[in-house]
Amino acid sequence: MARIFSLVNQKGGVGKTTTAINLGAYLGYFGQRVLLVDLDPQANATSSLGIEKNTVKHGTYEVLIGSQPIAPNILHNPRLKISLLPSSPSLAGAEIELIDLDNREYLLKRALTNISDRYDYILIDCPPSLSLLTVNGLIAAESGVIIPVQCEYLALEGLGQLTQTIRKVQESLYPDLQIKGVVLTMYDGRTRLALDVVSEVQRYFSDQVYQTIIPRSVRLAEAPSYGTPISAFAPESTAARAYAALAKEILAQDGIIIPVIEE
Repeated sequence: MARIFSLVNQKGGVGKTTTAINLGAYLGYFGQRVLLVDLDPQANATSSLGIEKNTVKHGTYEVLIGSQPIAPNILHNPRLKISLLPSSPSLAGAEIELIDLDNREYLLKRALTNISDRYDYILIDCPPSLSLLTVNGLIAAESGVIIPVQCEYLALEGLGQLTQTIRKVQESLYPDLQIKGVVLTMYDGRTRLALDVVSEVQRYFSDQVYQTIIPRSVRLAEAPSYGTPISAFAPESTAARAYAALAKEILAQDGIIIPVIEE
């Protein structure tokens, strides 16, 4: 059965989608079967992997409302070693349509049970909001929540609200929900502020912060425009090495031995 993680932060621009894509790509590179679920109506994960979001006929939206099964609508990319359940702008209307459905918070979890035995890791890229879609992502996260945090002061705001939301979901819907870890992103070691943010996040989340810190990178920002993760776009860059290290760190936590990769 797959390890299922949701990447969550209600603040936009913190590297959530970037982390979902590149962590997934490197997990695939290290021999894991990976599915990325784009749960965001903005469909940035979809377009960042080279899929035009306006051409998606069936994806997350149709799976959630029950008009389509999940398996036939997963896109596979053997070259990038990652599969994708794409999103499209139509997902924006799901919030209204889901309200009247029974067990609406569990729709994604139910859909993933049908295919979880086909993957080693399922990463859910949640929208930058504390919405019903995000609640679906949290409840589906059987292995925990990964929280990307940008190394800037404003990124610290809202973390308390996010942890409160996680606590409410634990209390009312999913008692086993846990925070798997916190990923520090967009780090610029030249600034005192970045150092202060790292220190503050480590103090707040204690031993839940990953040792790997993702640096600010022009190459990382360019990769989505080419429809490819950093592992294929600039594999020798500092950002690529950082995401490779993060994937190794997560695999080590899960007790998975990384196979030797033949170049």
